[in-house]
Amino acid sequence: MIRVFIVIPLLLAVVTLRAQHQEIGEDPLIWKTREKNEVDSNAILHAFRNGRASGHLRYFFMDTQNEGDLTNYFAHAAGGGLKFETARYKGFQMGISGFFIFNIGSSDFLKTDQRTGQYNRYEIGLFDIGDPTNKRDIDRLEELYLKYNWKNSSITFGKQLINTPFINLQDGRMRPTEVNGLWSNIKFNTALQAEGGLIYQISPRGTVDWYRIGESIGIYNSGVDITGRPSNYSGHTETKGILMAGITYRPRSSLTIHLWEMLTENVFNAAMVQVDAERKLPNDQQLIAGVQLIRIDRVGDGGNEDPSKQYMQQKGATTIGARVGWENKKWKTSLNYNRITREGRYLMPREWGRDPFFTFMPRERNEGLADVHAWVAKAQRSFPEINGSVGIAVGRYRLPNVLDASRNKYGLPSYDQLNVDIRYYFKKLLKGMDMQVLYVYKKNGQEANLDKRFIINRVNMSQWNIVLNYNF
Repeated sequence: MIRVFIVIPLLLAVVTLRAQHQEIGEDPLIWKTREKNEVDSNAILHAFRNGRASGHLRYFFMDTQNEGDLTNYFAHAAGGGLKFETARYKGFQMGISGFFIFNIGSSDFLKTDQRTGQYNRYEIGLFDIGDPTNKRDIDRLEELYLKYNWKNSSITFGKQLINTPFINLQDGRMRPTEVNGLWSNIKFNTALQAEGGLIYQISPRGTVDWYRIGESIGIYNSGVDITGRPSNYSGHTETKGILMAGITYRPRSSLTIHLWEMLTENVFNAAMVQVDAERKLPNDQQLIAGVQLIRIDRVGDGGNEDPSKQYMQQKGATTIGARVGWENKKWKTSLNYNRITREGRYLMPREWGRDPFFTFMPRERNEGLADVHAWVAKAQRSFPEINGSVGIAVGRYRLPNVLDASRNKYGLPSYDQLNVDIRYYFKKLLKGMDMQVLYVYKKNGQEANLDKRFIINRVNMSQWNIVLNYNF
């Protein structure tokens, strides 16, 4: 708490950027680019002179408090970037963006906890996990693409942002996950939209380099294999790339169907069906409901012909989710449930994005688990009169035993979680700036006499996140 009060004056002096958490399926809004000039011309020079530039500044304070004498961590990160996108020339546009980050005061991420031997888990992701000692040269060429537009559709080649159930921006750190490849977005009409393409490189959140698809799997902590030995797929996963496609169909305004398929050659295939429905009520109220089914199957040899180096050692996994809720102009509430069956661990590289489950809560994931029951209640109240909002989420997650390697890849205990998310959008002189305060508390939910290495940075911990964003 002392560090929280110390940082408040800093917040008033540092200008920064937008909180990165977005719902999956939304268009990426990292840069908040202003309305584009749609005028097409016969001169290429016109496209450059009438392009749009966007600026992006961001400050992030994170502080993790573990129980007892376990090590605590904190980090201050600040950075900024620029993006330029040309106007259209015969339907074509070019875009380029880059971002830099400075570590302006943080814990020593190379120092292990004396009692458990564990390293930092959260704060390191604000910088470069490939080089935790790097504090001043953290920069990345993020976007560099050529886009062709026709009617309400587009196809983009190069480095870009996408936001899908399986590859997405991820919840907030300093910068999002980016991809390199060919991606199309086709709007046939108001009821039917399709997107998809070929991806052959990824730059995960918390990194500055670009990796081939196989290289990107295992950059983060890779846990243990199904026998309990340390996973050995990092640097050994063989794949030619990712093919992905998604369809959004709205047969009527109150019903939306999402279909997604992703093939990671020689590793796995993932498929998702999600149906969302709503029913209008008097006084601008509505009821919402949704169901979700995800199926993952091993493809080829699961990434490597040597079983000890396979990413996908089991045949597959299934997860089922549901939600119901009530909303009006100021309130959004929902009850959410998700079940990962006992069949096998739900695997999806953490480097690529966060869980698409209805029960997802920032700062924890259920990837790498089997035989899971999760329940989450969410409520958000907006305050348009002061340009802010407050959200509360409470979750209960019941997981397999931490020593059951075949169903618990990362040794995560059952836990209960509380998130409080406060947001404020400034006006007048500070228009363009917004602030987020996210408080997270996670409690051991079931298992007694846990070894401390299963507690640190997992349960019986709290975390403060304070983010300032400035867009121009």
